[in-house]
Parts: sequence; C-alpha cells; structure tokens
Amino acid sequence: MTDQAVFATTRRVLVVVIFAVQLVLTLPPLVEHRHGPAAWLAYGLLTAVLGIVAGHVAAGRAVLPGTVAAPVTALVLTSSVLAATGLPDGASFEPPDWAFGLVGWYLLLVLVERPKILVAALAAHICFCVAWFAHTGNGDVGTAGVVILSGTSFQLGILVITRVLLRDARLAAQAATERDAARIREELARQWEQDLRAGFEGQLGALLPLLVDLADEVVSIADEATRLRCSVAAVQLRRLFAENDDVPDPLLHELTACVDVAERRGVVVSLAVSGTATAVPTEVRRELVAPMAQALAAAGGRAKVSLLRTATEVRVAVVADAPGVLPENPVPPVSVTVETSVHSGLVRSEARWRTT
Repeated sequence: MTDQAVFATTRRVLVVVIFAVQLVLTLPPLVEHRHGPAAWLAYGLLTAVLGIVAGHVAAGRAVLPGTVAAPVTALVLTSSVLAATGLPDGASFEPPDWAFGLVGWYLLLVLVERPKILVAALAAHICFCVAWFAHTGNGDVGTAGVVILSGTSFQLGILVITRVLLRDARLAAQAATERDAARIREELARQWEQDLRAGFEGQLGALLPLLVDLADEVVSIADEATRLRCSVAAVQLRRLFAENDDVPDPLLHELTACVDVAERRGVVVSLAVSGTATAVPTEVRRELVAPMAQALAAAGGRAKVSLLRTATEVRVAVVADAPGVLPENPVPPVSVTVETSVHSGLVRSEARWRTT
C-alpha cells in the first residue's frame, strides 16, 4: 500500500464517520437548544466543507492540494469561532455545544496528510474554545476538561494510527523494492552464468576434437600441425578468460592476454595502441581479436600488433613470422571485415569494425 492509498482510505473512512456524526449526533443538539444565527452559519460552512472533500474523494484525488486545503481549513476554523460564539450562555463544553468535537474531526479530515499543520490548527481551535469558555465564566471546569481530553485524544489517536499505517506501508514498499532488486540481480547473475558457460562450452567444443585426438594418440605432440592446434587453443582460451574480467578497456585487455600467451612461447611481440578507449560489444571484440590470436599462435619468432581507434573505426592488425599456413577460423566474422595474407614467411592480418 502506497502513501496515496493510505491517505485515500483514511479520508474515505473519515467522510463516512463525519457525515454520520454531523447528522446523528450534532444536528439534534443544534435543533433542540436555542442557538444564535452564527451557529447555523457554522453548520452550513462545515457541511460545505464536507461536500468539497467528498467531491475530491469521489474523483479519486487522495491528497488535497494546498490550494484547496488552505481555504477549507480557514472555513473550518471560522466555523469553530462562529459555533462557539453562537452558543447559549454558559453552554461551552455542555450538551448544547455541538461543534467542539465535530470541528476536530473536520480538521483531521482536511489535514490528515499534514500532521504538523493539523496539530497547530487543532491547538488553535481548542485555545479559542477554552478562551471563550473562560470569557463566559459560568461553566463547569471538570466537564470542560473531560470533553476536551476525550475529544482530542481520540482524534489524535486516529492521526497516530494513520502515521503508523503510513510507516508500515513505506517499509513494505521498501521491502518489496529490495526484494524485486534482489530477484533482478539473481536473474542477471544467472543469465551471466549461462552466457559464460555457453561461451566456455562453445570454446571447449572446438577443443574437444583436439583433446580426443591426443587421448587416442591419433595425433602426436611432436607433429608441427598438432603443436599449432595446441597453440591456437591456448591463445583462444586465454582470450576467453580475459573476456570476463572487469576492466576499463576490455579490447586492449584481451589483446594483451593473447600477447602474453605468445610471449610465454618465446615470441617477441610489440604492441602499439593509438586512440582512446571505445565501447565495443563482446561479440565484436571476439571477431576483432580472433584473427590476431591465430596469427600469434602461428608466429615463430617476432610479431607486431597494433590497435587503432578513431571516431568511426576500430582496427586490429598484426604482422608476424608465419612458418606455415594459418589455421582456418572456425567461426566466420559477421560484424567485422578481415583481411589476411601469408607471403614470404610473414602473415599479415587486419580486422576492422566501423562504429557508425
């Protein structure tokens, strides 16, 4: 339940309660005892206030705007003054005093979502009634105290209950929000895990034939082609591990990971980077790095890798010693353009991705 719902429910209940109190409990004393014209005017003003608030409730406006609450509150306080001054002599806080408790209910109806203003208005209402009681000087103090205490304590109790309901509604909404956020985080983590597993499974799927051939002794590690397949697999796995690292520049991080694998095999690699970091989707990064990774896997002595980033293009190029033919990329590129050539013992490979 939201704040709006709490205020709407409270105001609907108060409209019904005040209508019943005004019709059943306060109208008979007004009719039975002799009151001045001011008392009847006060009754009419309060009835008008009830109609205004009931209209807002019927229209679904839970909270009274300040442009409505301010003049309506002034009408209620004016009714308090008119009703008190229109009482018969010595009737303050006595059975003919029909308006004291009713005005408090009206203030609660109008200002339920503004507790500080409500307390101030209720205090002004009580102070004036007490001052008028002291001015007339012929009432029972004990009866007056009982009437004031019983009426205001019940109304303030309703205000406290409303604030408690409001607090509980906010706590429930906060708990629901946190629960939804936790569920979303859990779902994102599960999806991330599935994507990660799918990526590893796809990479391992390319390695399984090599592992099966090695296990069944179909191929030998002494064979140059087998060593090349193993080198390619090592570079690809290292790039896959680097892909899931949380770094500011993922593309450069993956390139550096591939370079590191080649250097561990004794290849002398130089890496040149120009341009600022550009956001590159994961699938595009895979396609950009794959040709370079294959060239480094086949490199025998030296290699030069360059990364060029402009406002419209990202380019990854490599020139490396290539004693043999490069292995074919098992996944053809979709988003990037790849150009590869092997000539005179050198392999040149370049992958380009246009950002626009």
